Amino acid sequence: MKKYTSILKYSAVSLSVFMAVNAQASAADDFVAMAKEKVQAATVPYNEWDGPTTGPKAVAGKTVVFLASDMRNGGVLGVSNGVQEASIWTGWNVRVLDGQGTVSGRTSAFNQAMALKPDGIVLGGFDVKEQSAALEAAAAQGIKIVGWHSASKPGPIPEKNIFSNITTNADDVAEIAALAAIAESDGKAGVVIFTDSAYEVAIAKSDAMAAVIKQCSGCTLISVEDTPLSDTSTRMPQLTTSLLQRNQGTWTHSLGINDLYFDYIGSSLNSSGLPMDQLPRNLSAGDGSQSAYARIRANFNQTGTVPEPLNLHGWQIVDELNRAFAGVADSGFSTPVHLVTPDNIKFDGGDQDIFDPDNEYREHYKAIWK
Repeated sequence: MKKYTSILKYSAVSLSVFMAVNAQASAADDFVAMAKEKVQAATVPYNEWDGPTTGPKAVAGKTVVFLASDMRNGGVLGVSNGVQEASIWTGWNVRVLDGQGTVSGRTSAFNQAMALKPDGIVLGGFDVKEQSAALEAAAAQGIKIVGWHSASKPGPIPEKNIFSNITTNADDVAEIAALAAIAESDGKAGVVIFTDSAYEVAIAKSDAMAAVIKQCSGCTLISVEDTPLSDTSTRMPQLTTSLLQRNQGTWTHSLGINDLYFDYIGSSLNSSGLPMDQLPRNLSAGDGSQSAYARIRANFNQTGTVPEPLNLHGWQIVDELNRAFAGVADSGFSTPVHLVTPDNIKFDGGDQDIFDPDNEYREHYKAIWK
């Protein structure tokens, strides 16, 4: 009887282990299926206007300074172009100043902006924490301030005197980029994340991406690499070579908080001597630059980006500033998350190499400002 009892106990334990393993496998399959479903939903065309349809008429005759954190950044450049385009319809004078990718350069640009005594300032990629004192001084002079990528969340930042921060929610952007890596790899991604700790929004994105990868039981978070966006041209080639040497065979995907990292990763990947199927696939939770579009269209050195509608954001910035000038509340609008891949890039950019939604946003904003 004791022998049979032992066998029964062993069988019960085996069954319990079997059921636990099956449950884990099922949960992993469910997570990958969820990743693929969300990724698919994020690739559909953004062709219906879901922004504001009412607001104040254009307050004409204003002078606005666009403070660019670094005009070499395709996202900042795209937004500045949108601001200048939209300002034609509000009758504003816009001046662009370049912070040139350094703290001292951004501080100098802010001081130049203050000397111009503008009605409004746009922070193009400036982190609000970096320029707290300047923001207080600007607010004291009655200057209205709107940020772009100035913090990780969209909307007003009253404690920093920001009328509204224009950005797609950083957590949503990061989640889709990470889920795309999981979906592409069928839940077996080995991931390196590139970030820049100088920016709050960058850390929010990289932390969120890391958290998603850690939820995937079959995936591995290899490392989070903190390397400045302003120094990608010199740092990325050597860093890429080093990562390949240490992680050959396990590094399957890269996630960047910005497309800029992948502008300078290709030379090291292409000279590694490894076959294409052994090189990491690169995905960006970033702006959707023209160079990124070119890489995705060729399906070479980048397989996806979570772009923001940069030109639309420029128009939104002008609308939010106009609301500030008119003394009304911000619109509360935030663009939804979107993923561009080789499969949908034809309808997401055409030959423009930029995510410019076909939702008639220009006509909607012009109708408001009339």
